[in-house]
Amino acid sequence: MASESLPASGPALGVVILAAGASVRMGRPKLLLPWRGTSIIGHLIAQWHEPGAAQIAVVCRPGDAAMQAELDRLAFPRADRIHNPNAGQGMFSSVQCAARWPGWRDALTGWAVVLGDQPHLQTGTLRQLVALHEKHPAAIGQPRFGERVGHPVILPRTAFAGLRTTATATLKDFLSETIGEKIECVVDDAGLRLDLDRPEDYEKALNLYSRTS
Repeated sequence: MASESLPASGPALGVVILAAGASVRMGRPKLLLPWRGTSIIGHLIAQWHEPGAAQIAVVCRPGDAAMQAELDRLAFPRADRIHNPNAGQGMFSSVQCAARWPGWRDALTGWAVVLGDQPHLQTGTLRQLVALHEKHPAAIGQPRFGERVGHPVILPRTAFAGLRTTATATLKDFLSETIGEKIECVVDDAGLRLDLDRPEDYEKALNLYSRTS
């Protein structure tokens, strides 16, 4: 990012889709699984375009030919693909890699950190998070359903920049140590309770989506 100053045109949200995981428990690449006529990664990209994300980038593992082929099929710009050389170190390494990436547009005021396995979240939930950032561009935002607070996490510009040099080991630790306004966005979305890790989780997510779409 070339500038830390806020743009005069108002809040603009960037989206980081984390797609560098090995999908060990799923047994096959989860982001390439079928979803609503496309793949999970294809659905996520389209879903975040709908509420008006200003820029979307996908964090990938180097050498992941299958993911690159799918992104090519989706006509996703190569310029918005971030390759994490430390993907084996876990999710937080991809978050930090995205924060250090120089390809973000200067006009962005915040970023949504999106897990690659949440296609079952309702598009209305995403709209609420985008609206939250538009109303509170300097706040950290997270969705809440019942007692569950989860992803996607919205990080304002200053917090996202802090990821580049933090010594914390996880995103959860980073959020707990970051000073600033934090807002929970109450959503009516049971998908927030579901982690898509194993084949049975995928089947649950498919059933959940069919009931909520």
